[in-house]
Amino acid sequence: MKSLPTPDLRAAPQWTQDHLADLFRDNCTPSTRFRGGQVAADNALARFDVSGYAQRRNEVWPVDRRGASGLSPWIRHGLLTLQRVWAHSAGSPARDVGKFRDELLWQEYARHVYARLGDANAQPLRGQPHTTADNAHPPWDRGMRCMALCVDELEADGWLVNQTRMWLASQWSVRHGADWQAGERAMYRHLLDGSNAANRLGWQWTIGAGTRKRYGFSRWQVNKRAPGLCDGCAFSHRCPIEHWPATDQTSPAIEHPDPRIKRDPDLATTAGPDTPQISGSPDGVWITIESMGDADPALAAHPDLPAVFVFDEPLLREWDWSAKRLIFVVESLADLARRRPVEILRGDVVDGLRNRRLAATFTPVPEWRRAADQLDLAAIYPWPWLRSPHARSLQSFSAWRKALQD
Repeated sequence: MKSLPTPDLRAAPQWTQDHLADLFRDNCTPSTRFRGGQVAADNALARFDVSGYAQRRNEVWPVDRRGASGLSPWIRHGLLTLQRVWAHSAGSPARDVGKFRDELLWQEYARHVYARLGDANAQPLRGQPHTTADNAHPPWDRGMRCMALCVDELEADGWLVNQTRMWLASQWSVRHGADWQAGERAMYRHLLDGSNAANRLGWQWTIGAGTRKRYGFSRWQVNKRAPGLCDGCAFSHRCPIEHWPATDQTSPAIEHPDPRIKRDPDLATTAGPDTPQISGSPDGVWITIESMGDADPALAAHPDLPAVFVFDEPLLREWDWSAKRLIFVVESLADLARRRPVEILRGDVVDGLRNRRLAATFTPVPEWRRAADQLDLAAIYPWPWLRSPHARSLQSFSAWRKALQD
């Protein structure tokens, strides 16, 4: 276990290069668009106006036509909670508020699925169509201007609008026939908001899980959402996506092999505590990449204690994150260190924290649970759910949402 110095916000890329270089394999450069930290998150939320969101959220190009919020990197790391972003949208036109809040509910649904299933959510799906990959061309052929736009933005910004995420996922798995899990990991390593909850669920939706209808990407979407983009494409007159994919868009029912997708046998474990569980006096607050914001319940309850963060070396090697993802985390730690002491470690989480008496916020991901079970946590605070988990079906977003309303 290594103890690392506190990073300076202005020198986060260099700090990342100096202390984490063996954990990434690309150039150590930050996102061209996003910076980590509570201050950056607060500023982004203050700038966001949901007016016009319903009409413009799916626009792709030119960039100034877009209406997507761009808040997801900070939401993913708990710098903006779903509750706070939900409240921020109040008072705008009802249609825009409704559509925006639907997207927040989708994020919450993804968290509920992952909280219940954990690593089982990565299992192959039953009824998934068997297709053969076209090995003559890469799934994301940059010779196609639409693909170049998406992949370049993914690799430079670490972010994509939802529309282009669907384009990439469909081109990879539906049209090209490549393994969706490999495509999901290729996208995940770059996305600043990449999670095993939302990113994975989005790819499963693309192949028809929960809907029985695969998302078929074609030139029609490009012309509608990025008018004029095709004009400069080398394939403009022989477009490989001119028509809908040859595969039948309607699939047999695609099901998850884990029976817990239909009913949760242990809702208390999935949801975590609903009140703080205090067993002693902590000497620090353990935080993770899931919840790095000032509003983290454990941080807020212990403002005078240092925040303790561990770069989980075994897990980061498995995840294979790009440098910009690590830099975003470093920036978030450096920003937090301007307001309270921050201790940064690198190695195995349990080994590094085993002899500490820590406060922590319950976090509905398997990595947190595995570590927490082996640690002496003096205080555990509830996760700030937007909607409390229920024990009923999660087979589709509509089924989950209906159960919320019943």
